[in-house]
Amino acid sequence: MSDKASHPSSDPPNLPTELAQARRFGKTRSAQSTALIEDYVELIADLHAGTGEARPTDIARRLGVSHATAIKMIARLKREGVATARPYRGVFLTESGRELAARVRSRHRLVVDVLLALGVPAEAAEADAEGIEHHVSDATLKAFARFLHGAKPGGTKPG
Repeated sequence: MSDKASHPSSDPPNLPTELAQARRFGKTRSAQSTALIEDYVELIADLHAGTGEARPTDIARRLGVSHATAIKMIARLKREGVATARPYRGVFLTESGRELAARVRSRHRLVVDVLLALGVPAEAAEADAEGIEHHVSDATLKAFARFLHGAKPGGTKPG
């Protein structure tokens, strides 16, 4: 067997510049570090809207993490200034936490709506949006919104 047969393509991959690739990976790492904060803040807002309270036990159960993990993250949310916690009263969002939750919820909804418009089943769209919503750029979100509203890439309505 020739060497070419074991390596279907002998052409080197088309790599981006080092700076461009480093920027992309840096953006991904940054998104991963904020994704947890966004998930917690969004859940806390949803719990308050649905049940009137967000207890660490409920947060841990809904996120599928241990109570200790939820407590550590709540401490981080407090340090970041997006939440407060009161003994025996649960977790509350600050004004900036409520604003962040609204932005995250809006981004999530937009990603779900695009996936649904593409024919993705509802359950898969919701699950996939949980990952995508934290990594998508503002430029991509704007393109998603144009797509949903039937606009061409240049921002004009199809004619």
